Amino acid sequence: MSDLERITSRRSELDALAEELAKRLQEVEAEREELGIAERVLRRLAEGDRADTEAAGLTTPVEAQVAGRAVLLTPHRGETGDEA
Repeated sequence: MSDLERITSRRSELDALAEELAKRLQEVEAEREELGIAERVLRRLAEGDRADTEAAGLTTPVEAQVAGRAVLLTPHRGETGDEA
């Protein structure tokens, strides 16, 4: 095999490898984009859960013992106001 044939053969191998790598790179970039979107969605859901938990903690009455009986330190108000 002459030097020119070896060079041509190697160049062909490298061209095929470059094409395969370009395809794999596109797949990797697409997956990274999908993971970035999933990450943003999970962060928003976690923030919403955290806000819901904090809001529930602020509206849940605190119980205490007074003369052996459980009482609420802060009166609990429901979603609707008193009708009276």
